[in-house]
Amino acid sequence: MKEPRSIRMIPARRLVWALVAAGVLGAAGGAGAMHASTTIKTSTSATPASTDGGAVSSPVLASAAPVAGTAAPAAALTPPPAGLPDFATIAARQGVAVVNISVTGTVKTPVQRRGQMPDLDPDDPFAEFFRRFQPQLPRGGEMPTRGQGSGFIVSEDGTILTNAHVVRDASEVTVKLTDRREFKAKVLGSDPKTDVAVLKIEAKGLPTVTLGSTQNLRVGEWVLAIGSPFGFENSVSAGVVSAKGRALPQESFVPFLQTDVAINPGNSGGPLFNARGEVVGINSQIYSQSGGYQGLSFAIPVEVAQRVRQQIEKGGKVQHARLGITVQDVNQGFADSFKLARPEGALVASIEDGSAGAKAGLKSGDVILKFNGQPIVASGDLPALVGQALPGEAATLEVWRHGKLETLKAKLGDDGERKGRVAKADDEAGPQQGRLGLALRPLEPQERRDSGMKEGLVIDDVSGPSALAGVRPGDVLLAVNGTPVSSVEQVRSVVAGAEKSVALLVQRGRDRIFVPVKLG
Repeated sequence: MKEPRSIRMIPARRLVWALVAAGVLGAAGGAGAMHASTTIKTSTSATPASTDGGAVSSPVLASAAPVAGTAAPAAALTPPPAGLPDFATIAARQGVAVVNISVTGTVKTPVQRRGQMPDLDPDDPFAEFFRRFQPQLPRGGEMPTRGQGSGFIVSEDGTILTNAHVVRDASEVTVKLTDRREFKAKVLGSDPKTDVAVLKIEAKGLPTVTLGSTQNLRVGEWVLAIGSPFGFENSVSAGVVSAKGRALPQESFVPFLQTDVAINPGNSGGPLFNARGEVVGINSQIYSQSGGYQGLSFAIPVEVAQRVRQQIEKGGKVQHARLGITVQDVNQGFADSFKLARPEGALVASIEDGSAGAKAGLKSGDVILKFNGQPIVASGDLPALVGQALPGEAATLEVWRHGKLETLKAKLGDDGERKGRVAKADDEAGPQQGRLGLALRPLEPQERRDSGMKEGLVIDDVSGPSALAGVRPGDVLLAVNGTPVSSVEQVRSVVAGAEKSVALLVQRGRDRIFVPVKLG
């Protein structure tokens, strides 16, 4: 059985210290409330530095005293091989502008009945303690919280960028610089939709990072992260860009950078540098089954963070545009049905009345291939592009409709008015059994009145390819390959002209979704 996967923020919760190599590591102050239990272990070199009569000396822990009358050899600094980034220089020059952020606040706790246990995070290292000993927890009210994260200075007078989730529910924010000075910070504003926050401290002449661009950033390029994982300030880790423009579940406004840089709790809000020492992203999330780093890290592109910063500094709030449509991915079955060369684009499943999409003339069954000239490969690309625009802006949509390209103009709406949804299609497909496998009937007058639908056919029974594709009895068939249907004859006519598959638009409860069906 596969373990459940999840996209996790990187809040700092609890840190359980395990001190090993007694006499080598001393006790340190608590790093705040961290998320995962941690064991600090000594490491040994894989290859001995030297052997002498069976004894092995470590090049790190053992050193030979110079012979009397001779000078100790100077340590030679070996430059990195040509073509590789100079991480040491980047860390030295840019690391001074990376800060540690500590937050305190309170969260409301649910009212607990006596003897009732609260919901516990299975990744919490103290969860088993609570299960076994069941201490008396607060029975409603507020509970103090502490956490840590990272950030970076973008102006000499103290403007700092970090993650919105780092300062969420914070009543007090403290920023610690690399020179150990501490400042109380004011949250100028935060945007949960992009997970970007802007802080301000009262200081002058501060070091700043160099901001770059993801425009020319390529997959496979070296990148460097600096932050405070588990409270270890100014820790440096490196890796490569794994992908660009990643859409993550519930995070539709950000085209994330995916890397394999080691990111852990406390790295949130810290900068991601390219090989030239320029910030290209804000480290924000990890993909993990354990709560810790497992090779998949995600950063918010610096362009997204800059747009949020500009809006916050200008008006104190952030706005996002919206089209008011529901979209889903175009798979090979849909591509065959709509005669697309490749399974790309955002398939329009439904459109809200009076929305920007409706006013632009979008229809269910349209496939949006470009937004303002930017290609839409996966459906998640569209919300990210729309969300970065401002309400009221004009947008050009390149749409595939009935086998040909059309261009539509839209005046974007305001996402603050109503949050859109992204549909998920049933994408299961099986062996081809029969041509379609649907038992259809017209809507009864009462059904029309109750549902508000003027057209469509009720699906009474499902078998063969439609059943394997996920169509259900009780669904209402609205269109086949983008053609509205109100009779069985219309369905037969459209299906007769199809080749490999058809795209069925069905109403299921309050949702409209497309389901690709491979024909027998």
